[in-house]
Amino acid sequence: MSDVYAVSAAPHIKQRISVSSVMWQVVLALTPALLAGIFFFGIQSLLLTLYAVVAAVCTEAIIQMLRKVPVTISDGSAVVTGMLIAFNINSASPWWLPVVGAVFAIAIGKQIFGGLGFNIFNPALLGRAFMVASWPTLMTAGWTATKPLSKIFESSINGLNVQLANMPEVITSATPLGVVKALRDTTQVSRDMAETVLNNLSSTDTIQNLFWGNVGGVIGEVSAAALLIGATYLACKHIIEWRIPISYIGTVFVLTYIFGGINGLFSASILLPFFHIFAGGLILGAFFMATDMVTSPVTKKGRIIFGIGCGILTVVIRLVGGYPEGVSYSILLMNIAVPLIDKYSLPRIFGEVKK
Repeated sequence: MSDVYAVSAAPHIKQRISVSSVMWQVVLALTPALLAGIFFFGIQSLLLTLYAVVAAVCTEAIIQMLRKVPVTISDGSAVVTGMLIAFNINSASPWWLPVVGAVFAIAIGKQIFGGLGFNIFNPALLGRAFMVASWPTLMTAGWTATKPLSKIFESSINGLNVQLANMPEVITSATPLGVVKALRDTTQVSRDMAETVLNNLSSTDTIQNLFWGNVGGVIGEVSAAALLIGATYLACKHIIEWRIPISYIGTVFVLTYIFGGINGLFSASILLPFFHIFAGGLILGAFFMATDMVTSPVTKKGRIIFGIGCGILTVVIRLVGGYPEGVSYSILLMNIAVPLIDKYSLPRIFGEVKK
């Protein structure tokens, strides 16, 4: 019989693509964010990233040799994990922090499950969660600013009868989300005053600073513009698709517009959702972590459900929880639900009739 009539079982590969090509293209897509981190924070950003990458690659090689399985460090997956670990730390962090985070991410987040394709959690996010739990001060305080943040805040609340000296927990919270969290929790000013300050902080100027990267923060999250360049590249290469990031970011936009204010529903400025989108790790998480092929749903409907779930959890943690940021934990929690989401979002078999 001719090979023309030989039909293999699904799924059918439509193009020549491999794990290695996908991973190295992700590395390429992350490069603009790395360059932005170097530009804003200095050469230390590059050094910390190299420490994390080397630690991740070496850990993967050593464990695979101990397991007596093929060493696959050339596929680039460990390099991606190392970069993402470094992207989640401050440029002033000690050298050993990304090393320990990368070792944990590869050993516990990936190899303990059997390696790439078997892990149930995103390794980089699990490494970040480990670092936050182990060294919360290093991971949540003392951020390096690209320019004095107090100047941004002074211009944002210009004309108000509030002195920054009377709000120390606001001006010492270096990240923008930390400032918003402090405003929501502060007892030093009235709710009306806090609402006014919040609206002024989510101004056009502040959002522009957040978009381009002129704010304090971690290495890889500082510039939303650089991350979007990389995300656009991956989308054009069909390595990621729109359902998870759009449903994730859209959910955050809607919920922060409804609940983001201090004085009730819809009390905040329409610009506040953009503040939440460009501040913190939402862009990095939505495009580079939540879309991980191994730990995200395989069905189209499931990806939308996954993105919406991530968005809801992120907003709940940011507005109600104890941490100003909730991207990492929201994706990790939704990783647990992926098998259930896939099970109940499978498309109906053609010709199948419900009993």
